[in-house]
Formats: sequence, structure tokens, C-alpha cells
Amino acid sequence: MILFPPAKINLGLNILRKRTDGYHDIETCMVQIPVFDVLEITHSEHFEFIQTGRTIGGSSDMNLCKKAYELLKNQFPIGPVRIHLRKQIPIGAGLGGGSADATYTLLALNELFGLQLRSDELKNLAAQLGSDCPFFVDSDAQLATGRGELLESIELHLPTLYLVLLNPEIHVGTNDAYAGVSPKPSGCLIQEILIKPLSNWQELLINDFERSVFELHPKIGQLKQDLLDAGAVYAAMSGSGSSVFGLFLSEAAAMSISSEHLIYRGLFKK
Repeated sequence: MILFPPAKINLGLNILRKRTDGYHDIETCMVQIPVFDVLEITHSEHFEFIQTGRTIGGSSDMNLCKKAYELLKNQFPIGPVRIHLRKQIPIGAGLGGGSADATYTLLALNELFGLQLRSDELKNLAAQLGSDCPFFVDSDAQLATGRGELLESIELHLPTLYLVLLNPEIHVGTNDAYAGVSPKPSGCLIQEILIKPLSNWQELLINDFERSVFELHPKIGQLKQDLLDAGAVYAAMSGSGSSVFGLFLSEAAAMSISSEHLIYRGLFKK
């Protein structure tokens, strides 16, 4: 079985308050984009995990795909599998690649072993692996609240848009990103901003991580400005960085971007 876990971007990200459990309450809209890892899972005589493509630091025992397998194995009678993850989504880049890989491992195992788990059951399992993981159970745009695990589908009524995604290969640690943020209530709900004209988004749809991350890594802020200078109707950093993206009304404007940091350029939603 071969699956293609997708990356995501954040349309706005408000850090609302620090929670008693150490996490933060947030508000964001997450949207999947056509940038993918490749995940192959097959029956095997013994468990095996192989990772190729982009280098992932740390022990393979810490990989979320393996953790997803162990989580399911501890609750259901599933047999050994061979997992081959080809990593193509930039790592530590605010694109949710690791979360997608973990969730798609759950989806694959659910189908491979005929577990017939419902969407809500898969989301509950995914939430044990990471805050972003439940988002990847479904493919629609979703508003995320709580620590990111409380999801509500939202329909975005957008014209045809072109996406340019840049990543400067700077690793932004999530703890470092949160350390520079002062949580505060949002002045306007993200779901209210998303129904406004696109021309209002740049002023209203803010990622609270940007200010502190751009101070630490001016290069990331410059890439965002490059997108705006090229004609992006909206540009922002995704998650806690370091990827930035621009949405363009004109294919020609999107195609004008020439950067060594280019990850994707094409339709926003295929």
C-alpha cells in the first residue's frame, strides 16, 4: 500500500493563552497543499522501518510512523509490517510533514488490517501522537482550536489561486518559537477574516509567531517580503516556521518567483 501524506499551511495563527498543561490554546485554519511525502506499508514477517529522502535527525525509534504503529499495535491485534517513508517535505518547517506521516500510518494500518475505525476514532488516536495529527485524517480545510486538536471543517470560497512555497532550510524549534510570543486574545476570529475579501487578508490574517521568528531569522522575513513584492495577494509564514508561502491571483506573477529556496509553485488546490 502506497500513500502520499501531504503538507499543510496555516492561514492565520493566533496564540491565545498558556494552558495549565504546558501547551498553548491556539486558533488557526489549516489547509493541505500538494506537497507530499511517500509512505509505503506492506505486510511483513517482522517489523521494519526504513527512511529515505531528506535526512531526519535522531533515532528511528522516535519516528512518528513507528510510534503510530506501536500505538495501534498496543490496542488492536495487528501483525508486523514493513514501513518505508520517503521524506520529501522539509523538516522542522511548519508544514506538518511528520504529523501527516504519523496519521497516514494510522490510516494505512486501519485499511491494511480491516480495523474499520471511524474518523472520530482515528482522530482520537492521532491526537495521542501530536497536536496537528488529527487534522490529516480528513482532507478539507479545518479551523483548529485548543492545542490544535479541536477541529471544525470550513469551506473556503476562493478564486483560482497559485501557491508559491519557499523554505530557507532553517530549523525553527517549536519551543524557541513559543518563547518569543506573548499570548493574547485575538481581536477578530480567523473564521470571520476568511470570509472577507482576499484584499483584506494581509492586514488581518496574522501569524503570531512571525514577529519573534523574523527577529531571530531575518532571512525568513525577507522571503515573505519577496513574495509580497512579486505580487502575492497574501503571504505568511506557516506554523512556527521556517517555510513561507504566497498566494497569487496571477499565474504569471507566481511564475516570476526565482529562488533557490523554492519548494512548490503551482495551483493552491488541485
